[in-house]
Amino acid sequence: MSAMLAAELIRKAVMLTLVVSAPLLVSAVVVGLLVTLIQAVTQLQEQTLTFLPKLLTMAVIFVMVLPWMLRKVTEFLVAALQSLPSVGG
Repeated sequence: MSAMLAAELIRKAVMLTLVVSAPLLVSAVVVGLLVTLIQAVTQLQEQTLTFLPKLLTMAVIFVMVLPWMLRKVTEFLVAALQSLPSVGG
């Protein structure tokens, strides 16, 4: 039973990683697509132009969702630590 519990904890950790990183990844993709669209319309093909808008957007999104991210990670850590004795023995 402890192997099943350990596998479940690993599965939950991977899912938590995907969920917590999703807002930053989605914002980077959306900004990248918008800047690429603007570049295509204006025929301005500068590769470094997308870096700063993505960086600023991701910084703003990170600050906005940081409390939620910390709460999710803390909830997982508490649950994992509470189930640790049953995994070990």
